[in-house]
Amino acid sequence: MLRMACCGRGLCCQCCCSEGDTSTPEELTILGETREDEDEILPRKDYESLDYDRCINEPFLEVLEGLDNKKARKYEAIKWILVFAIGVSTGLTGLFVDFFVRLFTQLKFSLVGQSVEECSESGCLALSLLELLALNVMFVFISSVLVLVEPVAAGSGIPEIKSYLNGVKIPGIVRLRTFICKVTGVLFAVAGGLFVGKEGPMIHSGAIVGAGLPQFQSITFKKIRFHFPYFRSDRDKRDFVSAGAAAGVAAAFGAPIGGTLFSLEEGSSFWNQALTWKVLFCSMSATFTLNFFRSGINFNKWGSFQLPGLLNFGEFKCVDGDKTCHLWTAVDLAFFVLMGVAGGLLGALFNCINKRLAKYRMRNVHPKARFIRVLESLLVCMVTTLVIFVASVTLGECRDLVSPNNNTSTQGSVNEEVNSTIRRFFCYNNTYNDMATLFFNPQEVAIHQLFHQNATFSPVTLSLFFVLYFFLSCWTYGVSVPSGLFVPSLLCGASLGRLVANVLKINFHMQIYSGTFALIGAAAFLGGVVRMTISLTVILIESTNEITYGLPIMITLMSRPGPLSSFTVTPLLEWETEVEMDKLTASDIMVSNLTYVYPHTRIQSLVSILRTTVYHAFPVVTENRDNEKEFMKGNILISNNIKFKKSSVLTRAGEQRRRCQSMKSYPSSELRNVCAEQTAVEPAEEGQDILQQMLERRHVPYPNLYPDQSPSEEWSMEERFRPLTFHGLILRSQLVNLLIRGVCYAENQSSASQPRLSHSEMTEDYPRFPDIHDLDLALLNPRMIVDVTPYMNPCPYTVSPNTRVSQVFNLFRTMGLRHLPVVNAVGEIVGIITRHNLTHEFLVAKLRQHYITI
Repeated sequence: MLRMACCGRGLCCQCCCSEGDTSTPEELTILGETREDEDEILPRKDYESLDYDRCINEPFLEVLEGLDNKKARKYEAIKWILVFAIGVSTGLTGLFVDFFVRLFTQLKFSLVGQSVEECSESGCLALSLLELLALNVMFVFISSVLVLVEPVAAGSGIPEIKSYLNGVKIPGIVRLRTFICKVTGVLFAVAGGLFVGKEGPMIHSGAIVGAGLPQFQSITFKKIRFHFPYFRSDRDKRDFVSAGAAAGVAAAFGAPIGGTLFSLEEGSSFWNQALTWKVLFCSMSATFTLNFFRSGINFNKWGSFQLPGLLNFGEFKCVDGDKTCHLWTAVDLAFFVLMGVAGGLLGALFNCINKRLAKYRMRNVHPKARFIRVLESLLVCMVTTLVIFVASVTLGECRDLVSPNNNTSTQGSVNEEVNSTIRRFFCYNNTYNDMATLFFNPQEVAIHQLFHQNATFSPVTLSLFFVLYFFLSCWTYGVSVPSGLFVPSLLCGASLGRLVANVLKINFHMQIYSGTFALIGAAAFLGGVVRMTISLTVILIESTNEITYGLPIMITLMSRPGPLSSFTVTPLLEWETEVEMDKLTASDIMVSNLTYVYPHTRIQSLVSILRTTVYHAFPVVTENRDNEKEFMKGNILISNNIKFKKSSVLTRAGEQRRRCQSMKSYPSSELRNVCAEQTAVEPAEEGQDILQQMLERRHVPYPNLYPDQSPSEEWSMEERFRPLTFHGLILRSQLVNLLIRGVCYAENQSSASQPRLSHSEMTEDYPRFPDIHDLDLALLNPRMIVDVTPYMNPCPYTVSPNTRVSQVFNLFRTMGLRHLPVVNAVGEIVGIITRHNLTHEFLVAKLRQHYITI
């Protein structure tokens, strides 16, 4: 991995070139030729990290110098306008999905329901089943085909968005084509009767809107391209994606504060304090837009604001005058704790089964032809349809519409809405089929039934419904359709909570509110699956519009067993490391095998480095040599690098001399003594520059920084551990941009003759920067020199080799870093820390190695 090639230093060494051949490996790479014993050209790396840290190079400083207060206020105003536009667009997206889902499901259930009523007497139920099966298969087929167009549109998209906000870039995750396939596919998947929800994909859709709208261009549709030079960085896009994800939660549940907390708690690893207000404003805009249009369309009362989200739990309220009715009591809290534990266990079981199914699909389904995924989706659809129909017809019980225990009834308007959705399959005389009422309704209506139905459901029906829904939803989540997990989890938990309530009321004759137990069961199961606490509590409170539920919901979510989190471990950076990890230091976890470039490097070396590595950042270094004068006489490239090193050292030494002079002027004798001691350590010889002594001084590397495997057995110890003075970091995208735009100078010219690029030119191709494999090598002169110093980041965050892992972790996570150089006390780079070096698995392996060494 260590690419400290001799030819990369501008020299032709025997270790790089075979005898009798004067062509260097870099020149062979330029010509498109490679030897069998040389490094192969590696494929491009699709999954990479995002650059959330600013690159403070000269083009950026030029922009910063031209920025005044007026322009800064304009920049901030544009950002607020875009945040508002993201919220409105996300709300309209939710309106579009909800409208067509309602249209298709009402059409399907009305046709099939009428057919079942007619065929129950004439004996043609098979025809009703075929009608339901044909409609569901058609809808699911369309949804699955859309996922074939853009595979990343499958699933809920929440894990991918969490990865993006955590700093991991997934190809196509925020593209316009993904948005179209996601939005269209999820409405057909829900309408097709699959046990999936539309609320999860709403979060992904909102994040895509947040990522794409401020760019004013599209990669899918090339003609959509406006000149908008703002927000052309991963850092700015991350803020808009956070706002869009929060707006998606707010539109799904009518919970703007919950959406903000979701983006903070579950989404971002890196959070900006000033971003909180913008995210909240975006969430409010999404909720307002969706509420305004849904209330007007559904009730024809524009401005009434009665439907804040796609999923509304309704109002939990006892009948007026019933003094024995209470939403919850102190005695109920004990049952809520038990339900929290049970929900945590069931959620862990759900995740464990789904994880095994996902692994099975990756081994046996995904490697096959793509249409196999469509067949799997259709198989799941047919089995689900068959289970729904058979269970509704054969397993349901006829229940009285009005329960004798009327203390849990809600207001009349709510009862009318709930009772209008009951199903009377094979039930007469003012009774209804409880299983058909749950299965032959949209999932949101079924949740509403469990929360507010004034008649009880049979315990046997609730048990069978929970078991069937649990395993079918677990099987469904992961097929090649856009699918959400929030609503199926809520429905599973609500049925379990309603079962507990029925048992307590029937067997123990307790006066309880059944809707509260259904809500607590939904919260317990959903919390066990998604492992959310604070944001989920606020989302449920806002969805129920009942602040008194805050305490029982929080107690329920906090009651789930902590060790069960191992079933839902995600490869993201946690909030902090374990205490035991502080036994490691930066030198224990860093990558010491470095690929570096020089301030002045030939094009042939840069092309070779870029085409034979997959690294996305390279340290810019200069070497500390004893025989600098000999190189300065014979090689113009080495001369340029040494001059740059000397100028950098001169700047630091001049600052040190000024500090000494200022300390001598202080009256304190201690400061004068300190300065005298520093100057008396190594007095300069007469006629010799003290800076030359600094340059020629050799520093012994740290003993514990030697790599386990040397890059080449032919290299000497001096070549392997050459002192490298660190000057900055330069990204792969920046190097490729410089090569494509011809930013270089000839050997017989000064580096001042090199063309200069502005900040807008450096970011013009964002987010799809050119790749080195797409570069026409015939247009490059391999002997030209590139001065990378104006475009590198000369002041990245760095740490000492002795820094503890907890300090490294906090710096890396809170600052949103992608690369963290490790620099020793004399300014030499000894390693680099990336995201991979801070993952839990990597740290555990290094800790185990640490114990073995001890």
